[in-house]
Amino acid sequence: MRRIAIAVAAPTLTLSLAACGALGVSGSGGDATPTKGDEMTVGLLLPETANTRYDKFDYPIIKQQVSELTKGRGKVEYANAGADPGKQSSQMQQMIDDKVDVILVDAVDSHAIAGDVKKAKDAGIPVIAYDRLAEGPIDAYISFDNELVGEVQGRSLLQALGPNAGPSTRIVMMNGSPTDPNAKQFKAGALSELNGKVTVARSYDTAGWKPENAQANMAEAINTFGRNGIAGVYSANDGMAAGVIKAYKAAGVTSLPPITGQDAELDAVQRIVAGEQYMSVYKSYPTEAENAAEMAVAKVQGKDIQFDSLTRDKVNSPTDRSIPAQLVSVVALTKSNIKSTVLADGIYKVSEICTSRYRAACAAAGLK
Repeated sequence: MRRIAIAVAAPTLTLSLAACGALGVSGSGGDATPTKGDEMTVGLLLPETANTRYDKFDYPIIKQQVSELTKGRGKVEYANAGADPGKQSSQMQQMIDDKVDVILVDAVDSHAIAGDVKKAKDAGIPVIAYDRLAEGPIDAYISFDNELVGEVQGRSLLQALGPNAGPSTRIVMMNGSPTDPNAKQFKAGALSELNGKVTVARSYDTAGWKPENAQANMAEAINTFGRNGIAGVYSANDGMAAGVIKAYKAAGVTSLPPITGQDAELDAVQRIVAGEQYMSVYKSYPTEAENAAEMAVAKVQGKDIQFDSLTRDKVNSPTDRSIPAQLVSVVALTKSNIKSTVLADGIYKVSEICTSRYRAACAAAGLK
């Protein structure tokens, strides 16, 4: 699998590339005889609503991009599973029955979805795994470089711990759901940076990525090692970081250790501004969503050259090897680069981040 370096330029550059057609390939290019015209239905299955990104970014961006690429004739049939793999299975069956032209699926349970992927393929419907690598005979995969996400988190935590940190420095790892293959990759990437440099005193695989489960896990760790006995916390995403912080506050801790995150959720950005959370990982959802829509439309229309240009990476799943893929790069989001990431990309406005509660912290951070 080709590794992708950390983005050093503002993500807006990536967005402009996506808007023009990835890698210089125009959405109107006649690189193959289309198997279908612009009138198509793209099925979109997203996993849950606890993370606000899916309804706020992924769905509307994919819907808009499909419309633009098909001159307003294509549509998106959308369903959200609410973190229920059984519900997602029923939703996928409904899309098969509705004879959609292609399915983008972000699996709740990557293993459980495999049978449904095969049903879709048997019905002649291509399936593209979106954001999480589903098992079964998928046609392609688009996500972020998940091991790199973990590496960025691990490196950032070490940076926050400072030069005095060493093998005896105690940290806690709050990993994601054991049913999510991304969580395993985040964890592996983080450990590649942390192993031998600090001591992982506790490592939790957090059921359902739920903040309340992370809070309970962190409370247990605090009870075991004391309120000041943990130097830092690796949290795989922002929701769990919120649970970790609640556990610390419930224990009466006011000076928090460095805590990582991922997804650049609004409340996480506010916590970063306020100094409660050290960092998050910013992933350009517009880039991922726009390119996923382009992949889906190219697949349906038989534009093989365009599709291949969008899937130049290769990944392996437990059931298939050398799956065509696109791995989008990521950026470590700290207080110092909020302007050049989430603000520059239009993800948030200063007014959304700098509410009355955070006005003073925003002023100190130069956010106006």
